[in-house]
Amino acid sequence: MSTSPFTLDDLRRILLEAAGVDESVDLAGDIIDIDFQALGYESLALLETGGRIEREFGISLDDSALSDAVTPRGLIDIVNKQLSAASTA
Repeated sequence: MSTSPFTLDDLRRILLEAAGVDESVDLAGDIIDIDFQALGYESLALLETGGRIEREFGISLDDSALSDAVTPRGLIDIVNKQLSAASTA
């Protein structure tokens, strides 16, 4: 399990590994508050992303966490809350 916070760079890397990127989207840009759907990532891509996050960071994300996080900022916040809870358990 990682003790470092989950960052936007971590998310960018995992999104690319899990589902690639739409040619019209610049993941290197300011995407923190852009809806995943506008970035070209739908539910299946987010489920794969969530699975990769779980394996790499040693946490468990429920399906509602992935559907509730509509932006990168939302997902990063959820992952960091899980990491924080796991480190205090």
